Amino acid sequence: MTTVFLLITAVLTALIAGLFYAYSCSVVLGLGKLSDTEYLKSMQSINREILNPVFFLSFMGTAVLLPVTTFLFRGDQPAFIFLLLASAAYLIGVFGVTIAGNVPLNDMLDKFDITGSTADAVEQMRDSFENRWNLLNNVRTVFSVISIALVASACIWSKHLQQ
Repeated sequence: MTTVFLLITAVLTALIAGLFYAYSCSVVLGLGKLSDTEYLKSMQSINREILNPVFFLSFMGTAVLLPVTTFLFRGDQPAFIFLLLASAAYLIGVFGVTIAGNVPLNDMLDKFDITGSTADAVEQMRDSFENRWNLLNNVRTVFSVISIALVASACIWSKHLQQ
C-alpha cells in the first residue's frame, strides 16, 4: 500500500510541477506580449478557470499526500528523508507561496473592473500585478521541480519498491 501512495504522490507532484513549468516557459511569455487590457482580461479568465476540481485534486492532493506518504515511509531511509524534504519544499515553496502570494494577487485582479477603468488605471494594475505574479510563479516552479526530483529520488531509493 505504501508503494501505491508513493506512486500517486509522484504523479500528482509531477502534474503540478508541469503546470507551473508550462506557465513559466510559455504562458506568461505569451501573455506578456498582449496589451494591458488583453493581458488583464486573460489573467482574470485563467485565474477563474483554474479553480476547478482537476486542479484542486492535484494541487491539494499533493499538499495532503506528500506528508501522508512521508509518514508512511518513516524508517525507510533514505526515502523518508527525500519525502520529508519534498514535503517541506512543496508546502513552503509551492503551496505557501500560492496561498500567501499568488492568491491575493489573483483576488486583487479579480475585483478590478477593467472595462470601467481608465487606460492609466489599467496600466497601473498590470504594473502592480504582472512582475510580482511572475516572480512568485517562478518560485513555485523551482520548488515544485525540486519536490518532484526529491519524490523521484524516494522512488529510486525506496526499500518498498526494491523488494
